[in-house]
Amino acid sequence: MSKVRVVTDSTADIPAETRESLGIEMVPLKVHFGEEAYRDYLDIMPAEFYGKLREAKELPTTSQPSPVDFLNVYKRLLEEDPETEIISVHLSSSLSGTYQSAVLAKSLLEDQSNITIVDSKSASYGIGIIVEEMAKAARDGKSKEECLALYEPLRQEPRLYFLVDTLEYLHKGGRIGRASALVGSLLQVKPILSLDETGTIYSVDKVRGQRKALARIVDLFEQDLKGKSIQLTIVHADAREIAELASELIKERFDVTDTRYAMLGPVIGTHVGPGTIGIFAVPVS
Repeated sequence: MSKVRVVTDSTADIPAETRESLGIEMVPLKVHFGEEAYRDYLDIMPAEFYGKLREAKELPTTSQPSPVDFLNVYKRLLEEDPETEIISVHLSSSLSGTYQSAVLAKSLLEDQSNITIVDSKSASYGIGIIVEEMAKAARDGKSKEECLALYEPLRQEPRLYFLVDTLEYLHKGGRIGRASALVGSLLQVKPILSLDETGTIYSVDKVRGQRKALARIVDLFEQDLKGKSIQLTIVHADAREIAELASELIKERFDVTDTRYAMLGPVIGTHVGPGTIGIFAVPVS
């Protein structure tokens, strides 16, 4: 029986110990402070990154992996075992060229039949949950087809909302104009964002004040999930206290069977800024 291996990129925000225990391969994106380039989760970890970000005079930039970065991983896995089946799951193609780099890497191989590239149409733990569950299935001896069959339900079942603490970084990254950022900051407007079916970011609402914004997210979850029991994962950009407050508010109105916290990595953190949280609720059947 062929062995299935799962490859992802660093924007999945999967902790190193989880990747190691499940045999997940991670190809890093990069964050650039001036002339200095750091590989996401390898050369720079989230805690160090947010310290540098707060002190930086100019917003860092980010870059996707090259096709060669993916090619080297694919070749190594296939050299270790030529019968290996590879599933490579990546950041939404609407947000980055990472998926296209993986597709191009596959095209450079003489035999491409062992590799399947998947557009997660998601970000952060939205990718992470797909990758982790596929890797668990692979560990349990499931076939490539059985692992891939998990994709649609894992993409559609979780409900996701991001709460951005400040509009400053969206402005610096060119997502909104300076006037909107200034007015939003003065009025303490907190944007609530999500991802649509294509993996594109869209604005769900804008609420004044952090606690009111968190309460609005709980309302949205109630509309989406209608009181179902849920597993909760909250990723945060150096904002554990806000993440824990969000968890408390959700637990007041939901039966939460499991709660996990993780930090948003440097690449996504560059674009949303410190204080952002992402809340993923997965209904439990």
